[in-house]
Amino acid sequence: MSSPQFTAKHRYARLTARKARISADTIRGKDVNQAIELLEFSPRRSAAMLLKVLKSAVANAGLDENVNVNRLFVSECFADDGPLLNNRMRWRPGPQGRAMPFRKRTSHLTVVVRERVETPESSKAN
Repeated sequence: MSSPQFTAKHRYARLTARKARISADTIRGKDVNQAIELLEFSPRRSAAMLLKVLKSAVANAGLDENVNVNRLFVSECFADDGPLLNNRMRWRPGPQGRAMPFRKRTSHLTVVVRERVETPESSKAN
């Protein structure tokens, strides 16, 4: 029997998904307390956004009385591409009177936490 999972999302984050995936990869599979510590001391801008989403997922799990919050771990963490800002490209001046396009990208950040299930062998060892 698998334990229930708790999800939190930040949609349309004003951040490229490529940069957010670096922080998402560092916390995937880690215990929640360890992941929070990693994100708090990370210098990346995406870490601050993922930290808020992770804390929200833990708060969602805390609403369930049957869940031990201290045994949670990050089972899934990913950053998907969102739409361009205002659904269009922007333009800036280029050389010789040309216009050069650039994209203001957004992303959807998702964090899923789940309670770590103890196997019978590990409980006997203690």
